[in-house]
Formats: sequence, structure tokens, C-alpha cells
Amino acid sequence: MGFEQYKDVWVFIECFEGTPKNVGLELLGQGRKLAEGLGQQLCAVVIGKDVEQGIREAEKHGADKIYVVQGDEYQHYSADGYGYAFLQLCRKYSPNTILVGATINGRDLGSKLAVSLHTGLTADCTALSVEETGNVVWERPAFGGNLYAQILCSDTRPQMGTVRPGAFKKPAPVEGNHAAVIREDIHAKDIRTQVVDFIKACEDGTIPVGEADVVVSGGRGMKNPENFEILKELAGLLGGTVGCSRAAVDSGWMPQSRQVGQTGSTVTPKLYIACGISGAVQHVAGMSGSGTIVAINKDASAPIFEVADYCLVGDLFEIVPALIKELKARKQA
Repeated sequence: MGFEQYKDVWVFIECFEGTPKNVGLELLGQGRKLAEGLGQQLCAVVIGKDVEQGIREAEKHGADKIYVVQGDEYQHYSADGYGYAFLQLCRKYSPNTILVGATINGRDLGSKLAVSLHTGLTADCTALSVEETGNVVWERPAFGGNLYAQILCSDTRPQMGTVRPGAFKKPAPVEGNHAAVIREDIHAKDIRTQVVDFIKACEDGTIPVGEADVVVSGGRGMKNPENFEILKELAGLLGGTVGCSRAAVDSGWMPQSRQVGQTGSTVTPKLYIACGISGAVQHVAGMSGSGTIVAINKDASAPIFEVADYCLVGDLFEIVPALIKELKARKQA
């Protein structure tokens, strides 16, 4: 089969208990750019038991077509079930390009599909574009984030890649969009795993760093875990959540689930406040896409100031309490 038989850009809309995760919707924006570059259509793939919300959101955010596989066996993700369903869709419709969110499930699904389809898979992409030849250019950090590699899948199809949640902003809703919904009757039988229970990662009710509009992060300059309390207070006043650098995790001050950076979460909040963070390239790779970046550091030559919109040179233990005091005063006014 020649490459001309492979059509359209597919985006996997991963759902949890019927609710689509943001990363799939974020990828619809990037998928649209690729589809336009390839002269093809943008398609969403929704697999699950309760899928109607996923269908609505995919249509709302610009999908031209939506492939749907529904059944009781897809209530929870499984490599056997979702891998089988997605593979049957690929064999029937021959997509040109597949985008999958780099979640735990997405990474599992992407690698399983790539092996089954005998094609390549580029992981943790941060930028996507299309060559004149029709190859997608997959860009990702390499060598510890010190440089970026551009990877092509020129000899096989489909072209596949995973993208971290938060790496791109969710596209604006497309008013009046009407997607063609194609429902396929595919049922997986040999599912070897069973979900017994879920344990919430954020039992304290705090917002995950990847979902917050405001992230207040602390690094080595916080000195100890107790000092993160002032960041929690500031984040609470701003309606946000607390993040951290790898140095804070390595020191045992914060859990890895709060880490922002290449080996943590990629975030794109409206406001990112970096407190006592030097700005190593690995950290910057995970937050440089934020709307507004405020950096607080005693070192005027700290690399973080190169990406910050507002640079506050000074003692964070003086500046942060002053910010808290001012915010409280304004709330009481």
C-alpha cells in the first residue's frame, strides 16, 4: 500500500469516567495545524463506555470526524481492550498521523499501536510541523533537555507521536462545528487485566499542577519543606496550586507529582510564579509556555530571568509575604 492511501490526522481523546482529559483537546489544536499542512481531515478517536461527553467536546474543539468505539469492556483503560479497538480502526481506515497524549495510559497505548502497526513512535514531543514532502516533523528535548531533536517517520505510516499534557494550549471552541460521528461495533474479548480500584493522587483536594490556571513553584531557595507553606498560602489566594523544581523533590521537600519540568509535568497556566528557582533548562522546558511568568530570586543572573516577564531580584521570604499581605488587603477592601 502506498502512502497516498493513508489519510487524515487522528487524535486520541482519552477519557476518565466519561470525562475527556484536557490533553486530547489540546492535541486537537495541533492536529488541526497538521491536517491543514497535509491537506487532510482532523479526526478524533473516542473509546469508552460512556462516551457522549467526549464526542461533544471533540466536536466542540474542531474535529471533522469522530470515530467511536463503545462497550462495557472499555469502561476503564486496558492495553488489551483499547489497543485492540484502536488497531481495528487503523486497519480499516489507514490514518496518516496519530497524536496521543503522553499520559500513563497514552504512552502505553501509543507504544502498543506502534509495535502492532510496524511504525515509529516519537515520545514527549514539544513542537509539530509538516515538511513539503508530507512528513511530520516531531520535535522533542534530547540530551537532558540541552538541545532539541527533530525526528521524521519517512519510511512508514502512520506517523505517530505522544505529547505531554500542557505542552500546548487547548484551542478555542469552534462555533457551529458539526462533526461526522462514525460508530464502530468493535468488542475486545481477551482482556487480561482488571481495574480493582482507583486511589486519588490529590487526596487533599488541591488542584493538579497540570490543570491549574495559577502555579506557584518553589525550588532549592525555599531551604526546607516547612517554607512551602507560604507558597501554599499565596497559591490559595490566587486560586491556584503549588509546584516545585526537581531540586525540591530530590531534597524530599515535595512529592514528585508536584514537579514541573522535563522529568515532571509540563504546565501552561495563565500565571506562573517561580520562587527560589534558578531556571535550569530542564525546568524551563516544563513551564516556558505559561501566559505570564514571574520570577523571584536573589541572584540577578539566574537563568530563570531570561524567560520571565516580571523579574523580582530579592529575598523571596520578604517578597512573598508582602504579596500575601497585599492580596489579603485587596480582598478585604
